[in-house]
Amino acid sequence: MSDSDANGHYATVSRPLKPGIYAPIPAFFLPESEDLDLLSFENHVLRTASAGVGPLLAGSMGEAIHLSHTERSTLIKAARKVLDNAGLVSVPIIAGIGAGSTRECIELAKEAAGAGADCAIAICSGYFAGALAGNKKALKAYWVEISEKSPIPVMIYNYPGAAGGINLDSDLITELAIHCPNLAGVKLTCGDVGKLTRIAATVSELSFASIHPRKNKDAPFLVLGGFTDFILSSAYVNGHGAITGLANVAPHAIVKLFQLCEGSKADPSLLSEAQRLQGIIARADATIAKTSIAGTKFLLEKLHGYGGNPRRPLPPIEPAAAEALWEHSHTQDLVRLERELIAKGR
Repeated sequence: MSDSDANGHYATVSRPLKPGIYAPIPAFFLPESEDLDLLSFENHVLRTASAGVGPLLAGSMGEAIHLSHTERSTLIKAARKVLDNAGLVSVPIIAGIGAGSTRECIELAKEAAGAGADCAIAICSGYFAGALAGNKKALKAYWVEISEKSPIPVMIYNYPGAAGGINLDSDLITELAIHCPNLAGVKLTCGDVGKLTRIAATVSELSFASIHPRKNKDAPFLVLGGFTDFILSSAYVNGHGAITGLANVAPHAIVKLFQLCEGSKADPSLLSEAQRLQGIIARADATIAKTSIAGTKFLLEKLHGYGGNPRRPLPPIEPAAAEALWEHSHTQDLVRLERELIAKGR
């Protein structure tokens, strides 16, 4: 991982990618102009990171499709500055580099690295899904080329809902992990626990790192879920946590769940509490995810006084739906758990 100084020189900074919880941070916008609301963004990056949640910028929740190249770089620089100023200098930043072409993804990777990102994450555009979805050779070539030409490690982002139905199977992801030393993991927003299990069965083997070393020693291949409803299941098949939008709303609760799940493997007495938290969090994840980005932003506005609306044409949540979301027992159970953990100092 590297940072550039005022003169553009790069100095090595160790910010290892570790198993745990990461959040796709929303981009916040001013009400009328829709310009970036950097103050809200910085406050939120610091709030989540202080709870132990790593930031992923310019992902789906971050409305990457609505951001210019310059805005993406601005957010990375702002996040790095606020983290460093808070003493969180070792917290890595993951940056989304998804775009319509391989060429543009590589450009975004270089720009992200220059702005201070430590790792990139790439989804395959769904615009030409009809030609790509069944073409394993083309899909493999996409991540091979990006990983080879990116100056920072790259994660695979498997999200069929945002990629025109393109859904990578476990064989292809495992093959990429073996053959691409600059790949640093996969986010499985397909929600396929079996797929996660199969990939982890290979990459979490003790011998994998020595047989297939990574280009960057600080960037092992992590197998991460895209939701919070199978963190417990993931832990027991040697997965590595999750990148989840719900961590924006309840960062302490989800970090606590991850810690309990990992701890229960050595201390079975923790399992029942892990199961209790998993139930609360899984129900809330299913309920809140149905309201997408607008629902998450509404909850942040309700809880912390910032959130706002997505950029047009993405609509805000309707008032009746917002009220129903806030009053839903699944939401209230999660909010109660989060507040209890904050009060206890987690």
